[in-house]
Amino acid sequence: MIFDRTLDQAETEIERLRVEYPSASILSKQVDITDEVAVSEAVVHTAELLGSVDILLCFAGVVGCVHAVEMTATEWRRTLDINTTGSFLCAQAVAKQIILQGTGGSIVFIASISGHRVNFPQPQVAYNTSKAAVLAMKNSLAAEWARYGIRVNSISPGYMDTILNEGDGIADARAIWADRNPMGRMGEPNELTGLVVLLASNAGSYMTGNAEHLGFSS
Repeated sequence: MIFDRTLDQAETEIERLRVEYPSASILSKQVDITDEVAVSEAVVHTAELLGSVDILLCFAGVVGCVHAVEMTATEWRRTLDINTTGSFLCAQAVAKQIILQGTGGSIVFIASISGHRVNFPQPQVAYNTSKAAVLAMKNSLAAEWARYGIRVNSISPGYMDTILNEGDGIADARAIWADRNPMGRMGEPNELTGLVVLLASNAGSYMTGNAEHLGFSS
């Protein structure tokens, strides 16, 4: 089940997955992850449709480059609401369902290298703060939910070639990011696959509270 606030934007990718994996049941539902009731109802609905909920991949997020002295409270709250509170609401709803099932499961957050250290030259205090909070939240939830067999981990990607790093006026920054990396390039989204499979599957059954880096992290 794929949750997205605007399914129109996600439909192309959803259809690609259905073609690539014709035997899989790939469903989608329009959900605003900042809406506590909507998230809870969507998770319950997913369990009813699929029989259980066992894995959460919490990848929703936004970024904005605004100088701290110019940032409005609205801009600050939007980033924290989606990246941090939204992640918590999804994890909470899924944990409740897994506890009800008694099956155990895995929750994987997308954090960021920006949650570990400041990345410059882009001014993004709200984003950096939101991802640092995700890392702290991951640790707390891993400790609280281990007794239910729920593992909670995160992935901190380096600079990835995604929609968050596209747009007008960003070419110079992209060149700086690639130059900082000994591999000389940004990461591709499909390079997340190995870590996602490890953390979501029984291959990572003794891993919880971990913050796995993707990319150059020395």
